[in-house]
Amino acid sequence: MSASVMTSGLFPMSFPVSSALMQSAVAAQEPCPTTDQAPVQSGEKETVVCKSQQHGASSRLVEELFWIDSSILSFSKWRLGDMVEKCMSCMQTGTQMVKLRGGSRGLVRYFYLDQHKSCIRWRPSRKNEKAKISIDSIREVCEGKQSEIFQRYSEGSFDPNCCFSLYYGERLESLDLVSSTGEEARTWITGLKYLVAGISDEDSLAKRQRTRDQWLKQTFAEADKNGDGSLSISEVLHLLHKLNVNLPRQKVKQMFKEADTDDNQGTLGFEEFCSFYKMMSTRRDLYLLMLTYSNHMDHLDTSNLARFLELDQKMTKVTKDHCLEIVNKFEPCPENQKQGVLGIDGFTSYMRSPAGDIFNPEHNVVTQDMSQPLCNYFIASSHNTYLMGDQLMSQSRLDMYAWVLQAGCRCVEVDCWDGQDGEPIVHHGYTLTSKILFKDVIETINKYAFVKNDYPVILSIENHCSVPQQKKMAQYLVEVMGDKLDLSAIKADERGCLPSPDTLKGKILIKGKKLPSNIDEDNEEGDVTDEDSADEMEDDCKLINGDTSMTRKQVENVAKKKLDNLMESKIRDQEDPDSFTIAAQPPSGKTTDKSPSKGKGNDGAEVGDEANPSTNKRLGRTFMGSFSKRK
Repeated sequence: MSASVMTSGLFPMSFPVSSALMQSAVAAQEPCPTTDQAPVQSGEKETVVCKSQQHGASSRLVEELFWIDSSILSFSKWRLGDMVEKCMSCMQTGTQMVKLRGGSRGLVRYFYLDQHKSCIRWRPSRKNEKAKISIDSIREVCEGKQSEIFQRYSEGSFDPNCCFSLYYGERLESLDLVSSTGEEARTWITGLKYLVAGISDEDSLAKRQRTRDQWLKQTFAEADKNGDGSLSISEVLHLLHKLNVNLPRQKVKQMFKEADTDDNQGTLGFEEFCSFYKMMSTRRDLYLLMLTYSNHMDHLDTSNLARFLELDQKMTKVTKDHCLEIVNKFEPCPENQKQGVLGIDGFTSYMRSPAGDIFNPEHNVVTQDMSQPLCNYFIASSHNTYLMGDQLMSQSRLDMYAWVLQAGCRCVEVDCWDGQDGEPIVHHGYTLTSKILFKDVIETINKYAFVKNDYPVILSIENHCSVPQQKKMAQYLVEVMGDKLDLSAIKADERGCLPSPDTLKGKILIKGKKLPSNIDEDNEEGDVTDEDSADEMEDDCKLINGDTSMTRKQVENVAKKKLDNLMESKIRDQEDPDSFTIAAQPPSGKTTDKSPSKGKGNDGAEVGDEANPSTNKRLGRTFMGSFSKRK
C-alpha cells in the first residue's frame, strides 16, 4: 500500500487513474435515471436504494480501484472516496446471501456491516449479538469458489461470480457466502478489501486506539436501551453487570457523578461515558507507579520518565529526545504534548504497547546463525496437519495447512491414498476422517508456504498410493510448485552436509521414500513410507475391507468407547493427583492400607476409580452426548 497518509473515508493519493475508472466515477456521480427505487429496512431507519445504478457503479469501480499495482487509488477530482462510501452504504443497508456450511444445506441469512464499520453481522441467528465477525480478525477476502467448503458442492451448483469467502481468526476459519448477483458479491468484496487494507496499514498503537473507540461506540449504543442518546445510572449498572465488572455500587455512582459534567444531569452522553470508562479502567498499579516517579504529580515530565525507564525498565542511555518521542507518540492530550509531559492515559498506552514489552524488539527478525547445515536445527513440525480435531472422526481441512504455515510451521505432513477417478486424496487412513484432494492440498501449501516465512518448507509425504496415482502426485507437484522444487542451482557441500536454511530460502523439499527405478507401472501398490501413522492404530479401529456401513458402525462404536475411556481417565487424573505422582515410602515397619478401588493391577495397569460408579457413568454420558452433537 502507498505510504501516503490515510484519513477516514479517503484514499491515499499518488497513483494515476485510467480513463475507464474516470468514466466509472463520472457515471456514479450522475443522478439515477431509473425510478426503480424501494425502501430498504436497515435497523430502525429506512434508506432509499437505487438498485441497478448503485450496485453497477460500485462493481465497475472495483475492477480498477483495487488492482492497479495492487494498491488502493485516490483521485480527488473524481471523488473516489465517495464511491467507496456508497459501497459501504450498500453493505450497511445489508444483503441477503446464502451462508454455506460443511455437510449440510446452505442457510439464507441477512448480512450487513454495522454502523461503526467494525464488524459484519447476520440475522437470524441463535447466537444473537455474538453472530458477527470483526473486521480486525479478517485475514483474507477470496473471490470465487476457492475454499474447501465450496469444493464439497458439485460443479455448477453456484455461479462463481456470486461466490466469495472470508478467512478470519487465528485458525483461519472461513465464512463462505453466495450472493444473488455478481454485482452484490463485487460490492462486498470491494468494501471488505478496502476495510482490511486500511487496518493492515495502521501501526499497533493506532489499531488499538481505533479498536477501543469502536468498542466504546458499540457498547454505548447497546447499553442505550431507550435510544435517547444517553445512559442513566440504571443502564450503566446493567452494562457493568453484563461486562462482568464487579465494582461496589457506591463507587460506580461516585464515578458516574464525576463524569456527569453537562447541563443534562443524571445521564451520561457519549463523551461523558468515555470519561467514565477511563475512570473505571485506570490501572491502579500504573497510577501508583506514575505517582512514585512524579513526586505525586498527575504526569511524568521528561526527567521523571527517563528516571523510570532507567531504574524500573533497566534501559540505558535514555535521552531527553527519546522521552519526547514517547510523549508525542503515546500522549493523547494536546496540552500535555505541548508541555512535554506524559499523563496517566499516555503512560498506560506506552506500558501496554510493544515499546513497553520485555521482549527485545531486535528479535522480531531472525538473529540466529542460519548458515549451518539444515540438520543442525530444530524444525517446527506438524503431525496429521490436515485434521481439525481427533484422529478418528474429525474433518480434514485445507485451511489447516494455511494456518500452520502462517503460524511458523516449516514441516507439514501429507498422508496420501488412492482416490476415485484416479485422483489421489489426503486423509487419515482406516478411519472416518473426511477426505480432501491431494491437488488442492499442494495448491494451498504453494500459496501459503512463504507468506510469513522465507525459510524452506518440508513436505513429509506418507505414501500409500498405487504407482499410477503416485505419478499423478508427481505431476501435480511439478505443475503447481515449479521452480520451488528446483535445487539445481544450489551447490553441493564438499563435506557432504545438507544445505543451510539460508541457502534453501523459498524452496520446498519433498521428504518421502523413493520407489525403485525398475518398478512395474501396473503394480497396485508402491512402497509405504517408514513413518506409517496407520501402524500406530489398533486393528479394531481400522476400516477393513472397504467402506461398508457395517464396518463403519463397528469402528464408530469402538472409537466412541476409546474416546469415552480416555476422557474418564483424564477426569480421574484431575480428581486423584496420587495416580500420577510418586508417593514417599512409609517408615520401616509400617504399612499403608491401599484401597482396593485404586492402585495398580498385577500387570501394572492402572485400576479405575470405582468408588462412585454413578458419577463416572454420568460424566461418560455427558461427554458422549456432547460428542454426538459435535459429530
